[in-house]
Amino acid sequence: MNAITPAILLLNLPPSALGGMDLLSFTTTPKFQGIKNIPTGLHFVFVGSTSTLSVRHGVWIKVNASSSGPPDFFIRKWDASSEELLPETDVTTLLQQRANLGRIWRDNLTPYRQSASQDSVATEESNRWVQLTDCISESLLARVLDADVETWTLTSSSSAKQDFDDIPGLSASDLTGNERELHLLPIDLKQTWREGATGRERTEAAQDRSWLLSDLSTRFCNNDITQILGELQFCFAMVLTLNNYSCLEQWRRILSLVLTCVGAVTTHPSFFVRTLATLKLQLQHGQDVETGLFDLSDDGATFLKSLLLRFKKAVDSLSGNTHTDVVDELDDLLAYAQESLGWQLHQGSFARTGMLSLEDGEEVEMDNTTFDEDDEAGEYAPTIVELSAEQMKLLGIDESVQQVLNGNKTPNLRDHLHKDEVDAGRDGYQYEVQSDEESEKDMPTFDDDEEEELDLEDMDARY
Repeated sequence: MNAITPAILLLNLPPSALGGMDLLSFTTTPKFQGIKNIPTGLHFVFVGSTSTLSVRHGVWIKVNASSSGPPDFFIRKWDASSEELLPETDVTTLLQQRANLGRIWRDNLTPYRQSASQDSVATEESNRWVQLTDCISESLLARVLDADVETWTLTSSSSAKQDFDDIPGLSASDLTGNERELHLLPIDLKQTWREGATGRERTEAAQDRSWLLSDLSTRFCNNDITQILGELQFCFAMVLTLNNYSCLEQWRRILSLVLTCVGAVTTHPSFFVRTLATLKLQLQHGQDVETGLFDLSDDGATFLKSLLLRFKKAVDSLSGNTHTDVVDELDDLLAYAQESLGWQLHQGSFARTGMLSLEDGEEVEMDNTTFDEDDEAGEYAPTIVELSAEQMKLLGIDESVQQVLNGNKTPNLRDHLHKDEVDAGRDGYQYEVQSDEESEKDMPTFDDDEEEELDLEDMDARY
């Protein structure tokens, strides 16, 4: 018999269940009882009661490097009532399994690398898993799962509090037993400035979210900004293996934060390089996610395309050369998205298709029409709101303007000039006020068309 290597024993699995570890998944057989030859490092083992879209339960394990002692050997059992993997605590069962380890090892454990002919493929998958999770640490798992090493468990339905309202049928009271609450970073993109900030500071912090990135790192990550990248990796891995919706939402929030930081690019360039490299690797595995949670088509990736293009515009505007590696990594990511995913990327604009109505009433379909990303169009278009008389009074809008806005009166040029004279007299200076007859003598005369044109020009200048 070959030397014993790290392994995990999975007891009482239902027939034809879904089993998996890291990037490998399979349908179990009656003889299957676990996985052997597990490489050193952090791994995620998951099980579903069926191979279809059932609720999945998973557990993180850490395999230590080989030493003079026995290799790591994990034992978990499937609880059919709660559909979760639990640690085996019965002493008699533990002694029996260890006594029969030789037979189990030979007949019932599947190797992490399936066969010699597939060894290169399995090695590549193992390396990919390491690259996808290299910033996930024990401290991060302890924080997110609020548990020690023996209970790093979660399910498809595990959720963070900020996502309770977005998951139908799930509330805080439901998170009992195997429905563990996730303690993800509390990212609030609606307030990205410090408490008490006002004016320009708030405006700048809303446009450049570097302060929030630093604040999260200080308060929740012990000043280790890499933990934010680790949480991004954790969330993607849980979407990839468990189809966890809350982790998908947090993945989007972290990207929305990181890719809207500008100042932090020059102070933490290596963090952004690693984040962009991780995102590219995640996009390469995005199609592996079931249920369509990741739509990476050109039409479905609007959220991510917009973030990356705006980030590209912001990074290109930075001076100095401390961020050149970030630029190179970003260009590499965009090139991959365009060539492999078919994204139509337009710097500063987005492709649009629609119907254009001509003057004669004919409608023509227009392709590749573009609009600038800063245009007030679509969801950013201004909205006309009708104000009540009381609201306009509070805003300091006088009666004549109220009448204009309400459509009751079209002011003429004489009204505007007279109003200007009255307003000018309020500044403390003396003005000569003419009678109406004198005003009419001095007033230039216009025909109806000229007066209407002047009225429109004056209204444009005012409103």
